[in-house]
Amino acid sequence: MLISEKMKQTDFSAAESALVAYILDKGIAIDELTIKEIAQATFVHPSTLIRVSKKLGFAGWVELKTALLEEQTYLQTYFDTVDANLPFDSMDGVMTIANKIATLERTTLDDTLSLLNHDNLQAAKQLVLKANQIKVFGSNANTLISQDFALKMRRIGKNVTPCQTLYETAYEAYNCQPNDCCILISYTGENEMILQTAEILKQGNIPFIGLTSIGDNTLAKLSNTTLRLTTRERLYSKIGNFTINTSISYLLDVLYSCIFAEEYSHNLNHLIAIGETVDTRKTSSEIMEESPEFRLQFSESFRPN
Repeated sequence: MLISEKMKQTDFSAAESALVAYILDKGIAIDELTIKEIAQATFVHPSTLIRVSKKLGFAGWVELKTALLEEQTYLQTYFDTVDANLPFDSMDGVMTIANKIATLERTTLDDTLSLLNHDNLQAAKQLVLKANQIKVFGSNANTLISQDFALKMRRIGKNVTPCQTLYETAYEAYNCQPNDCCILISYTGENEMILQTAEILKQGNIPFIGLTSIGDNTLAKLSNTTLRLTTRERLYSKIGNFTINTSISYLLDVLYSCIFAEEYSHNLNHLIAIGETVDTRKTSSEIMEESPEFRLQFSESFRPN
């Protein structure tokens, strides 16, 4: 749940409600105001800001203000030229639709990148590197997207398995071992099946990475580390899960690439060696043709001194 949403749903006193309404109305302009100025403008005691902050789960006003400004800045950045829920309309021609979807994809990638935190990504990378096996839990399209991630990871020798059978997630979670790692994907962070899986993993001391929306949600609280998905789509009043799917694919590609880079030359040589042996596809395009010169050049550039 976003802080602004939580503000609207929390039970406040009359004075606190007036303060919250003022803060929400000011938006990012609140950054320029002191506690004293806000208190005077809303006719409350400065301590009211502290009480509101603590009711929302923050230690004090400065912490709440910082988090709220970050949230509002994110919501006002990107997606100013395209609607994530209705990116095209009934009057658009095929090329207009194509251009709008391309804009949506590019915007989603920039948006998701802006949410990436170095420490969280580094923690996710280390959990995957140390794991004996990695299991991915999602639902519907999320499970399908994770299959490509699992395929790429298995090609470089990483044991990754998406849980694809409905109602089997609890069994899969119970069978995980402490030296395993899991990835749980839920846009809302409140999917009952995913949260049941998270609780089972917690009980078994199995670390897991959460891929979920921004804001305060249950999956984010339970996860060992969290990678945030672009958060622009409504639940169902939309044309499709365009931004969610793109965001998940991007984050899984980033995670795969971080793992690949840990042993870059070994992994690339491994893929090339296997490809030379089993990939017998033909092509009439020079762009697709393999280059023996590249293979030799790459091998020499990574040869130990």
